[in-house]
Amino acid sequence: MELTARQRAALELICDTFAPGDGQGLPSAGELGVPDAVLQLLARNPRPEEGKQLTTLLGLWDSPLMSLLAGAGLRRFSARDQAERERFLLKLGDSGLAPKRAIFSALKQATLLGYYGTPGPTGRNPLWQAMDYPGPPGKLDSAPKPALTPLRYTENTELDCDVVIVGSGAGGGAAAAVLAEAGLNVVVLERGEYYDDGDFGDGELDALANLYAAGPAATAEGQLGLVAGSCLGGGTVVNWSTSLRTPDDVRAEWAGLGAAQFAEDEYGAALDVVEQRLGVTYDKSPLSGRDGVLERGVQKLGWDLGTLPRNVSDACDAAVECGRCGYGCRLGAKQSVTKTWLADAEGKGARLVVGADVRRIEVKHGKAEGVHAITASGAELTVRARAVVVSAGAIQTPALLRRSGLRNKNIGDYLRLHPATVVFGGFDEEVRPWEGGLQARISREHRDLDGAGYGVIYETGPLHPALLMGFMGWRGATEHRDTVLNLRNSMAVGVITRDRDHGSVTVDKAGEAIVKYTMSARDAAHMHAGVSGAAEILEAAGANRIYTGHQAGVSYQPGVRGTHAEFAAAAQAAGYGPGRCNMGALHIMGSARMGGSAEISATDPDGATWEVPNIVVADASCFPTASGVNPMVSIEAIAYMNAKRLVSRLN
Repeated sequence: MELTARQRAALELICDTFAPGDGQGLPSAGELGVPDAVLQLLARNPRPEEGKQLTTLLGLWDSPLMSLLAGAGLRRFSARDQAERERFLLKLGDSGLAPKRAIFSALKQATLLGYYGTPGPTGRNPLWQAMDYPGPPGKLDSAPKPALTPLRYTENTELDCDVVIVGSGAGGGAAAAVLAEAGLNVVVLERGEYYDDGDFGDGELDALANLYAAGPAATAEGQLGLVAGSCLGGGTVVNWSTSLRTPDDVRAEWAGLGAAQFAEDEYGAALDVVEQRLGVTYDKSPLSGRDGVLERGVQKLGWDLGTLPRNVSDACDAAVECGRCGYGCRLGAKQSVTKTWLADAEGKGARLVVGADVRRIEVKHGKAEGVHAITASGAELTVRARAVVVSAGAIQTPALLRRSGLRNKNIGDYLRLHPATVVFGGFDEEVRPWEGGLQARISREHRDLDGAGYGVIYETGPLHPALLMGFMGWRGATEHRDTVLNLRNSMAVGVITRDRDHGSVTVDKAGEAIVKYTMSARDAAHMHAGVSGAAEILEAAGANRIYTGHQAGVSYQPGVRGTHAEFAAAAQAAGYGPGRCNMGALHIMGSARMGGSAEISATDPDGATWEVPNIVVADASCFPTASGVNPMVSIEAIAYMNAKRLVSRLN
């Protein structure tokens, strides 16, 4: 992304306002090279329109008009001192207009992610030392050679097969293994690249650039940040190893929408097979400092508490290494689909192709004949097939179906995101929240807040400096920096909402995905109940300060300043609309859901599209409603089941 001198100066000043350093050894954003890190991440966005919006904003930024639009008078941004510039930014963040808040959130997120995530010019960010954070461990010299041998095409190529699979994550990987085991000729196309044990360990920015999807980074309204894996193995390479089965009441709800097998032995058997292949175990879930706090608080309250099963081998240390595993497991202990299903598929002759962005499915006379992709080098790749399995994830799957001419009204609808936020707690004790098993404990105390199975669950997760920026508010540079520098004595209780209402995925003129989602009042009420509950857990566990991700700055100090009741009222008043509370979507589901008719679903009980029966969806898009739990096992079970049904039809 090329900037003019005016645009570059504006970006640098914005970054230095969010993160000016302390003048006593802690550098400013500019001194760390944060503007370049921001541009590097933004340049990956597949929608050039969003880049144009940024450059337009930066060109306007240092003008009286922008100051007037921000509600901050007429003085130029560059003519203000640090305190005045902070007030300017907060005018945007506190605005009654959602678009202004969205601008603030995007600038804050990009800047602070870069500030706390970049190694800087020396390779060792001084902020890490100040917070006692160890920083990237680097690559393991003892890591084995990559086990898979994916193909890369640099020239125009045509391939033939029985089934082509678009996407190699939880769904695509499981489907590939089933189809290849049945003796079918299988080609798997992955947009990202292949990374294995020896490629991990270079830190947060490196992982975000290589292992995660380039975009869309957030919902169109700015309600939630979007996080999805984009490499061979997809989200299973970077997820937190939590391996929960689809709850029985959710299975019954799904069956009630017309796919009866969800409540029957067929799906139960698929869940069993997935657990076995992934090596799901309860034996590698020891308490981290984070989960110890969660357990202590929950037990004191007398609430539900459970141990989380995980898909890890005996190589997992469940300690320092495990806490880094969201950026790839250096030990090779996490049983991602690259270690399991994709290895099985390749062993049975499946061809794995990386660097292949599938742009459309070729459909003629109501039948899919293959796919067309553009490779990383710009070459054209055509794969002819008897059937197409789409496992591109719940954002890219409906986008691909739309680009390919499918018109069922439910494609892209019924998108669920499990809106998640966190409540932070500061402690006298050292927690070191970046260490320990990724997730080891869960409380389901409030999983059913309405009598219909909709509510929240409580979990923890490893906190690394850049990662937590997506969930923190910002009321000023000094306060924010002081809070982050206390990270070793902090932790967060995650609030994951099972959303009953839904958003959608559409496409722009170029066919790129746009995610639209605004949390309903009903789901926001459940999230608020979760925020209140998380604060109760932290107070019971002995937190000395409790604060939310609300941009308004909602906090209290038990026994010193404020009460839980006052905290809950302040959080309610601050609200949960776009830009009001920092939240993310880590579980993206339901945008091509299975069901009993074309009136209510995008795919039939076999996972096949209603319009083109040899296009089968096999990923989280298939979920009829939100799963209510971490979805990996459910995705793989659906893919296993849908692939088995496809084998029966093809054979």
